[in-house]
Amino acid sequence: MIDAPPGGFRGPVKRSITIAGHQTSISLEPIFWDRLDAAAVARGLPLSALVAAIDARRITEADPPNLASALRSWLLLTGAVA
Repeated sequence: MIDAPPGGFRGPVKRSITIAGHQTSISLEPIFWDRLDAAAVARGLPLSALVAAIDARRITEADPPNLASALRSWLLLTGAVA
């Protein structure tokens, strides 16, 4: 049997962030928002600056994923989500 994560399963929450001079809405599960906020603090950056940096890297890919997928992947691959 698989146990639910602490706090249970929770669906995405939409937030608006300004990146590259324009507003964009991103939907992520609360655990990802929490980890993204912590990663920004750890780097001494505003959340919008961290998202913009990840977005700038994302768009250099040959077949870039959507921004929410890129954020989740970045968090998992950098160890910011354990």
